[in-house]
Amino acid sequence: MQTPSLTPLEREQVDAANAADGPAVVLLHDLWTLAGSWDPWRTMLAERGFPSVAVPWPHEPASVAEALADPDAAAGVSLRDMRAAATRVVDALDRPPMVIGHCFGALVAQQLAGTGRVRATVAITPAPMKGSVQAPELMLVAAAPVLKDPANRERAIRFAYPEYRYAWANTLGVEEARELWETSHVPGSGTAVFEVARARREQRSAASVDTINPDRGPMLVVSAARDRLVPPVISSSTFRIQSRNPSPTDFVEFFDRGHSLTLDSGWPEVADRVIEYLEHQ
Repeated sequence: MQTPSLTPLEREQVDAANAADGPAVVLLHDLWTLAGSWDPWRTMLAERGFPSVAVPWPHEPASVAEALADPDAAAGVSLRDMRAAATRVVDALDRPPMVIGHCFGALVAQQLAGTGRVRATVAITPAPMKGSVQAPELMLVAAAPVLKDPANRERAIRFAYPEYRYAWANTLGVEEARELWETSHVPGSGTAVFEVARARREQRSAASVDTINPDRGPMLVVSAARDRLVPPVISSSTFRIQSRNPSPTDFVEFFDRGHSLTLDSGWPEVADRVIEYLEHQ
């Protein structure tokens, strides 16, 4: 497992968070976006009194242009690598933070919560943990650009626009979908996708989550009713599993929203609901 150190930007954000009053929010993005995709959320969080740190995954380029110029940058990055990067940030903060994650970032967020390191967790359309229900056909079709070739396990994969339109942007108009693909979608680690896909067959899976630790803290699971990459049945399964924990577990579903809900023009509604939840923790 790689052991990343804080990047200069992370150090700047961590120092600012430590200098502020109250808990910080750590933001963990999906595989096919960059840490900078959280910038609008960071602005809203700051307006509501929450400092924040957006964690880049190992070897992550600084911009979409750089990511497209170096399409193999994310190749081989595993869930353990991602968890190590997030843990490094959490441990650098003076106080246990709130954590918000999207899809694979939400899986890592739950893994952090299972260590008792965080104050509260929001898992937005979380990638399935080990023990989740079997992936429905809709999800397998959406993830096919990665899973169709076993060699993709060691590659970084970017969805072609029609694939992105189906898996991510199925609720958006044509112009917004195309713009989002061009301005935010980058190659993501095939390794992490295969780790999740094979979790049911592996006794010691990298997608395992400690869901029974009594120090987990409060958790909100967010579902998108029209998400094809993480269909509602997966988010509901995550909620049911996490509800066995003695800490409070809540659930909210956004209707007519797809996997792009943290990025598209409707993101403020999602962010407002999430921040409202954090304000009560």
